[in-house]
Amino acid sequence: MKVLVNFALISFMSFIGLHGCNLRGNPPLQVALELVADSFTSPVALVDPGDGSARFFVVEQTGLIWIISGGQRLEQPFLDLRAQVVELNSFYDERGLLGLAFHPEFASNGRIYVSYSAPLQDGLSPEEWDHTTYISEFTVSREDSHQADPDSERILLAIDKPGYNYEAGHIAFGPDGYLYIATGDSVRDPAVEAGKFAQDTSSLLGKILRIDVNGTGGAGQNYAIPAVNPFISGGGRPEIFAYGFRNPYRFSFDISNPAKPRLFVADVGQALMEEVSMVEAGGNYGWPIREGTTCFNSQNWNQPLGSCATSMLSEPIIAYAHEGDLSAIIGGVVYRGEDIPELKGSYVFGDWGRGNGHLFAAYPPIIGSGLWEITEIQLEIEIGQLLGIGEDESGELYLLTKAPGMGAVGNSGMLYKIIARSQ
Repeated sequence: MKVLVNFALISFMSFIGLHGCNLRGNPPLQVALELVADSFTSPVALVDPGDGSARFFVVEQTGLIWIISGGQRLEQPFLDLRAQVVELNSFYDERGLLGLAFHPEFASNGRIYVSYSAPLQDGLSPEEWDHTTYISEFTVSREDSHQADPDSERILLAIDKPGYNYEAGHIAFGPDGYLYIATGDSVRDPAVEAGKFAQDTSSLLGKILRIDVNGTGGAGQNYAIPAVNPFISGGGRPEIFAYGFRNPYRFSFDISNPAKPRLFVADVGQALMEEVSMVEAGGNYGWPIREGTTCFNSQNWNQPLGSCATSMLSEPIIAYAHEGDLSAIIGGVVYRGEDIPELKGSYVFGDWGRGNGHLFAAYPPIIGSGLWEITEIQLEIEIGQLLGIGEDESGELYLLTKAPGMGAVGNSGMLYKIIARSQ
């Protein structure tokens, strides 16, 4: 089924006023959305296993993982974790099943990894803690390659969270073969604790973590620490790859140059700005010292400080203001597909838009460094809440959406593929 949508690259004027960015003057770009599957509840991620099976997997926040094969959603879920996932608030919730990653040798070992929010583990006070996030390994059933074995769970990492928000939750294997894990700065009371953990390298919150799932550590630890991790010799938790994040909801790797892979991390802002950074080992990405390119004021979120200590902070490559209904960045990928040549090499990302999703393309400066140039891809139809952007094995892109106004309830969730418009 094809739903034709005209996209036009338009000027995003707030960037000029805030940052002096030059906007690309491209002619209007017209593409289409192809409806792949519908009747999801809250689809937050699409992952291609990279095994040549022509399947991809859709993650539901409520705890289900579905297989799309031959353009159809299979009748039975690949994995059902609803009994393990914490009960979600119907009005709004950032917790749930949020991440899925396939082992680089999945085709031969059948190992998958998930990130989900579970009820608080025993021994902790619910007055201080909200829930526990698990990074777990499962294996595919020996009898059916379309089913994961629900009894095969092996917990690698348990992270206790004081708040129900800023959950992040994305996981993915990097080109180095290690598993990367995004964690949010999950505070109990954002009004007085914003940024409590992100700069604290003794905490796993507000970080990008990196672990080796093929090894083990002492005291029953079900993973190893990569020898090149920045804090392996001290100064912080050895799992930490980079820090200073608020809510790095989605990240992606661009390996178009295998000799120099790039890690793009989109960090959801607090009150004024959204940002994307190109992340490197040991980098400090600013929260709560800075929000985007502004100095964060913990006493008055809407009035940034005139100055702050930024000399040791890594600069974002994308930063934009909460203007209109823009409110929460949905991290994307560098487009390497073939269907839409006009997007080749751009970083395609979106914004939740307070339930009215937007899509953008960002391009690196032609000369030198600095903030990337951004254009909006104007949709003729409203897609509702934009929850995720996925990529298949051939580099083509997908949008995961649901109707605005509610949390993880109902069956309004849609999966669209972005395709070229027929002439």
